[in-house]
Amino acid sequence: MPLTTERIHQISQGMGDSKILILGDVMLDEYLFGTVSRISPEAPVPIVEITSDKYLLGGSANVAANIKALGDEPILLGTVGEDEASVKLTQLLKERRISGDFIVNDASRRTTIKTRVIAGNQQVVRTDRENLHELDSEIERRVLDRFKSVADEISAVIISDYGKGVITLSLLKQVIDICIEKDIFVAVDPKETHFHNYRRVSVITPNHHEAGFAYGKRIRTEADLLEVGNGLLEKLDARSILITRGADGMSIFRSGEEPTHIPTFARKVYDVTGAGDTVIATFVSAVCGGGDLVEAAVVANAGAGVTVAEVGTAAVTVAQLRAELEHNIKNGNLARATSQPQI
Repeated sequence: MPLTTERIHQISQGMGDSKILILGDVMLDEYLFGTVSRISPEAPVPIVEITSDKYLLGGSANVAANIKALGDEPILLGTVGEDEASVKLTQLLKERRISGDFIVNDASRRTTIKTRVIAGNQQVVRTDRENLHELDSEIERRVLDRFKSVADEISAVIISDYGKGVITLSLLKQVIDICIEKDIFVAVDPKETHFHNYRRVSVITPNHHEAGFAYGKRIRTEADLLEVGNGLLEKLDARSILITRGADGMSIFRSGEEPTHIPTFARKVYDVTGAGDTVIATFVSAVCGGGDLVEAAVVANAGAGVTVAEVGTAAVTVAQLRAELEHNIKNGNLARATSQPQI
């Protein structure tokens, strides 16, 4: 059933009152902005004259920033190195009033930095500085202990897995077991190579490429989408699967229910960086605010439509969500949510 203005207000008023733990790969995003006027004589590449730079929270830290912007209290749990990047990241967390108390320093790894060089409106190159080895047993124990210390206070857990080594199979299993025991909502933003480890969760939010890769079938048609979505739901014994489909919107598959397909709300697309972080943050916040799974998916779709219009990782507020949803009600977009996907 499409959302009404009254229902939007009910859900939005319920958002912002929950403690939500984010477990995953904490990163620092660096942006270098400049202009291009010539090609290098050394190689067929542009020479970018850097005119400005900025740092943003990345990876699971960006999910925490999204949760904070929605008014909920994020508890960010992960690891960083003992380096200059970790100091910068800590400073950014303080500026956003996000606690770094649950982050574990790991001397064996460097803090992940993703650097994007932007010339005009185009990304010229991205460089990654990172380590990919899994947590050793002692660091894993410290992360798990910090999770256990706060498990009774949280409404939901977001597992933000970028494949940098924090989400080990052992840690994942123990966290999920505790969440099931305590009836804590568990949402996963997956890494495709770990896909089949995310069993018995409340929702998993792959894009259509990740979903097709995990299932072993590329999504080209409506029949492919239905087979992949329903197949993953059964294989993972999950409560729901939310497949994001870019310009085609989203599809949510629920155990024992018909799938629902939601068209995109984006009015312009400037930068898709961090859109997946916004999707999972707004989905979980909406569930904690009293929305059902389909309503949360509609809210998340609206959140994605807002954030892709911004450069770099961006966080959406409840006021922006409400305005975007009301705009889509006025224009009849929500009425297009259907049991039949458009491919």
